[in-house]
Amino acid sequence: MPPPWLNFAVMATGYLLVMGCLAVGLRLARREGRDLPARRRPATPTGWPGLVRRVAGTAVGGYLVLMAVVVGYYEGVAGLGGDFLAAVFTENLLLIGMVVPVFLVVSWVVARWRGRP
Repeated sequence: MPPPWLNFAVMATGYLLVMGCLAVGLRLARREGRDLPARRRPATPTGWPGLVRRVAGTAVGGYLVLMAVVVGYYEGVAGLGGDFLAAVFTENLLLIGMVVPVFLVVSWVVARWRGRP
């Protein structure tokens, strides 16, 4: 069993990664919500291109955070590496590949239901 300080360090690192991602998301949401003049407003794609961009950004960001936490725990705390981590990377990619199309369709349905383009 690892020492308590190592368990705490891994837990705190995971917490900071999640809170950091939430802070970045909040900052981006505030930036998009500003009332800028029409000529200075950043061009954000709407429709399918905008939806695909957001879903892809969410999937890639989520995968990177997940891999950082998994590698930190299994390599740093559990001491497992090599083939185990290779399997984790490929299995999580498979999971993301199965979930992203479902997430894309559900996001599209919710956007249509709310009446947004």
